[in-house]
Amino acid sequence: MYCTKCGSVLSEGAAFCRICGSPVTVPPASPSEAVSSPVPLEPPAAPPLGSYIPPAGSISPSLMAPYAGFWLRAVAYLIDSAILAVAFGALVAICLASFGARFFRGFGPGDNRATVSYDLNYNYAFHPFLPAAVLGVILVLLPITIAGTWLYFALMEASARQGTVGKIALGLFVTDLQGRRISFGRASGRFFAKIITGLVPLFIGYMMAGFTEKKQALHDMIAGCLVLKKI
Repeated sequence: MYCTKCGSVLSEGAAFCRICGSPVTVPPASPSEAVSSPVPLEPPAAPPLGSYIPPAGSISPSLMAPYAGFWLRAVAYLIDSAILAVAFGALVAICLASFGARFFRGFGPGDNRATVSYDLNYNYAFHPFLPAAVLGVILVLLPITIAGTWLYFALMEASARQGTVGKIALGLFVTDLQGRRISFGRASGRFFAKIITGLVPLFIGYMMAGFTEKKQALHDMIAGCLVLKKI
């Protein structure tokens, strides 16, 4: 340090210059020295591999839930298929019971005493209305089956539980690409997009859920959906 008056060298801690007697003034600290350096913060822990990372600024109730793999989704679908099979089997049984057993006994091989005329006992070898009856049952049950399956998947995946019975049992739920609950319209689009998925040979459209980046099947990509697993 030097004296500001005569320029002589000052000793450490001196209050006055030993040559000219001027008081020693300490220069102010530079701005870079006055500002303390910030304490570095530790970076946040990296999310688990395969986790869903919502875009910045979005609100995601699923947070960092991992993607659901192919086999979990396959088991959930088998559970849902069993439930639907039981429901539609009961519907068919009700339809058959409404016709009555005596009506269907008349369709069997039969009675040589059968005549061309129709009686209340339906005792004849071949019933001419059999093809029409079978076609009528198919035409009635087919749209009911499609509509029932659609409403089952769409209503439950758009509900607060965000999944069918099979998905709920395995802790899975369906969201949009931002991790939010999907609407009934999007859930319906996801259901009917499965028609396109089914047209891909060798079930590749479904197996895409096992090797795509976000574990999406083809219908998930079309509808913009994710299937996640609760932590």
